[in-house]
Amino acid sequence: MAAPVTDAGEFESWLNDRLDSLEVDREVYGAYILGVLQEEEIDEEKEDALQGILSAFLDEDTVEDVCKQIIKQWTDWRNRSAAKSDDDAEVQAIARMIEKQAQIVVKHKEVSEESKKRKDALLAQYANVTDGEDEDEEEDPFTANAFTGNDKSLFKNTNVEEVLGRQKQKRDQAREDSQKKKEGDKMQREKDKLAKQDRKEKEKKRTQKGERKR
Repeated sequence: MAAPVTDAGEFESWLNDRLDSLEVDREVYGAYILGVLQEEEIDEEKEDALQGILSAFLDEDTVEDVCKQIIKQWTDWRNRSAAKSDDDAEVQAIARMIEKQAQIVVKHKEVSEESKKRKDALLAQYANVTDGEDEDEEEDPFTANAFTGNDKSLFKNTNVEEVLGRQKQKRDQAREDSQKKKEGDKMQREKDKLAKQDRKEKEKKRTQKGERKR
């Protein structure tokens, strides 16, 4: 599946104008066409899907040309966008959030109240085990530092997991919404197609009646 496009404003504006010129409802079919272009990898698959959408409105001799034009405009726009930014926008956003979390950890050296309690309990346990030794003996720096380091690592890892989890949840929700929209749009296309056929039948009957009268 192709990478999702977060900002297709330039292409979407062109597509809306093109749909208006074809007298196709941009509100119903604009977003669906954009979704097809994003999800399908191969141009032939894009063209087949677009023909399935637009065949209810266009004649067979023009629908193929219109579909090829839409695909070409989409490809040109993607190439221009790729030239402006080499890095994926979603990866950049996650990287920035992780960097901010790391800075927070470095700046806030004070441990939380809960961490203080755990550290005090550990030190108390250590003091009981070493009871009888010199009370002025220097505390093992490795033990204390390791504990604080674990707290920091746990904090950073938890925040990274939360960021990645939110991103995954957004992608899953977007796929679910897209699937629901596809199903609804498919039903709408069937209705439009039946309505078009009905209009053709009525027009044909009126033409036949007119010929019989002559």
